[in-house]
Amino acid sequence: MITVKNLSKNYGERVAIENLNFEVKKGEVVGFLGPNGAGKSTTMKIVTGMLAASSGQVLVDGLDTFDHPLETKKKIGFLPEFPPLYEDMVVEDYLVYVAKLARVPEKNIAENVYMALEATSLLAVRGRYIPHLSKGFRQRVGISQALVSQPDILILDEPTVGLDPKQVSQIRELLLSFKGKYTVVLSTHILSEVQATCDRAIIIDQGRIIAEDSIENLQKNIMGKQQVFIKVLRNQDQVVADLKKMDLNMSVNKTADQIIVELPSGKEDLEQISSKIVQLNAGLVEFHVRSQMDLEQVFLQLTSKENPS
Repeated sequence: MITVKNLSKNYGERVAIENLNFEVKKGEVVGFLGPNGAGKSTTMKIVTGMLAASSGQVLVDGLDTFDHPLETKKKIGFLPEFPPLYEDMVVEDYLVYVAKLARVPEKNIAENVYMALEATSLLAVRGRYIPHLSKGFRQRVGISQALVSQPDILILDEPTVGLDPKQVSQIRELLLSFKGKYTVVLSTHILSEVQATCDRAIIIDQGRIIAEDSIENLQKNIMGKQQVFIKVLRNQDQVVADLKKMDLNMSVNKTADQIIVELPSGKEDLEQISSKIVQLNAGLVEFHVRSQMDLEQVFLQLTSKENPS
């Protein structure tokens, strides 16, 4: 349904995304996951035809988005991170306006608008002015405008950003209702959203794809190992340097306040590591071993490998 080939985007000398390659199959719900500034929104804008790539190709249902912009845009409903909501309009009139911009045939507009309102549970507020709605309802209006052209593909950029927990839960239920009806790409930095709603995750960091698999497989690929989370009072850099010199099959990375060691399961290796830290008189205050990881730990592990300090 969507094929991305060797996609890159530069802003002057700054590389926003570099040589991205991935596919999204018909009917899939795929999470496009990465920290803020990783290149998610840039990628989504290029896929939807809102932004030109520096190089590479995007195919939507076999059509090149550069060569066939009108045809490919008709197949995509897009929720940008900041939806373009017109605050001087009521909800229903706004959706009619969006439908006309999307070149929905006049005879189909009323039906399409009704279906979009129904799908997003907005029928009860369709006559209200957009500024009078809560943040959660405004986000629903944003999703509704993505649906009004009856697209095959939904691309949603940070659909739960800025929402309270109840609103997040409601939007999550809405996203789950799209399974089997649309091909969905969910761009987000919120791991729980991907874990709750997506079949597969593509993880991007610093403009490059660093992992791509089902949620289950991403976890399995790392679960054969164990992680050790270490906190010391002093000499963190020295501890990291000395641990890396040890003759053990392990990786050593650090964050602002802790050291993360990944290694195969084994009690003897753990004893050697803890003994080394004690010898360095670094003030060991935490030595926590975790043998299984949820998606959040997988994400942190992958991105820490990309950003060693």
